[in-house]
Amino acid sequence: MIKFVLMVNRQGQTRLSRYYQPVELNRRAALEADVVRCCLSRHKDQCSFVEYKDFKLVYRQYAALYIVVGVTDSENELSIYELVHNFVEVLDKYFSRVVSSLSDRCHRRWI
Repeated sequence: MIKFVLMVNRQGQTRLSRYYQPVELNRRAALEADVVRCCLSRHKDQCSFVEYKDFKLVYRQYAALYIVVGVTDSENELSIYELVHNFVEVLDKYFSRVVSSLSDRCHRRWI
């Protein structure tokens, strides 16, 4: 089950956050700062799945934007990773070429 979704930039500023389980406002800032620090400190050649406290973090980078999803331990990481990519593709179709160059760069990396 998805616990939260964060979109953050390279400077660690949260651009969008959505929580699917109640989290107190004062704990959100600390949680977001810790999660962002954990994901942004990793190298590009490391895995995009991180075990963090009592859940897992699945993140994906598109240019200067990181999309981080917090999920339960029983969730399939690869399905969430693909979900994030599909979400970005839908945004690309809807907003027409806002992130298409990001998708192209990411797609070329996997070929």
